[in-house]
Amino acid sequence: MRIPFEELQEELKRVLLQLSFTKEMANTCATIFASNSRDGISSHGLNRFPVFVEHVRKGLVKPDAAPILLEKIGAIERWDGNFAPGMANATHCMNRAIELAKENGIGCVAIKNTNHWMRGGTYGWQAAEAGCIGICFTNATANMPAWGGKESVLGNNPLIIAVPRAEGHVVLDMAMSQFSYGKMQEYELKHESLPFPGGYDAEGNLSSDPATIKKTKLALPIGFWKGSGLSLVLDLLVVALSGGRSTQQISADEYETGVSQCFICLHQPDMHAALIEEILNFTKNSTPTESGKTVSYPGERTLRTRSENEKNGVPVNEEIWQQLKNM
Repeated sequence: MRIPFEELQEELKRVLLQLSFTKEMANTCATIFASNSRDGISSHGLNRFPVFVEHVRKGLVKPDAAPILLEKIGAIERWDGNFAPGMANATHCMNRAIELAKENGIGCVAIKNTNHWMRGGTYGWQAAEAGCIGICFTNATANMPAWGGKESVLGNNPLIIAVPRAEGHVVLDMAMSQFSYGKMQEYELKHESLPFPGGYDAEGNLSSDPATIKKTKLALPIGFWKGSGLSLVLDLLVVALSGGRSTQQISADEYETGVSQCFICLHQPDMHAALIEEILNFTKNSTPTESGKTVSYPGERTLRTRSENEKNGVPVNEEIWQQLKNM
């Protein structure tokens, strides 16, 4: 089922206005939810919206809150998100990082007491659209074991790196787990197994069943011990910079809230576009594993999906679309 982007955006906005969001805040959040679905990331678009509404109703997300500046040291700022909607806080922080980078060449903004930012790539695209290299990361509730351990003690702590490019920005958006929990939800909704093992079952065996992995909260780290180590270091970094809560503290709560995030931007007049093209051409011209397919750079398929869905309508899960219509 496909829905025009504007219709999806307006339905989302309608519900948020009924939940006491200001027009500006409702528009920001509705646009991000709709844009995520348009770009093919429905797990952090429409599919995630009912959970977001539940968190608002439980008071975990405060629609009338706003971030406040706690500390400024040169090109580094530290903010308190006051449990405002994570998407609005993240948009604000990346805007500040962009402004600082254009003043100083680099800008770093860390925030504590914020909420889920939905698709982290949103803020990579935001930085790239402003002509900046963007790097951002967040911690999360524990849903992954440390390498060599049996218990869920690490978050899948997404990392985003974006490089601006006139012909289409390069945007890497990846969780530290082989499959993000949002992606596993997509497979579960389609009653499909994961194409590769994505985590462990209750007996400690590798599993391709998304429902099983979501239940055990034992997702498989990318690169095994490497993903485990990177997840831990990202948690350390974001807490050191923000003074906020760690994965351990976040996991002590029933719901994921009060997370810590960091947004870094770099800006210089010359991004050496010819050298970037040289790297991308070298990569894309490699022989694909399947005949008739091509090698893509991070973000390239997103641009194709965005173009297709803007033309033909945004694909939506019919059951969740009906939930939205009935809200």
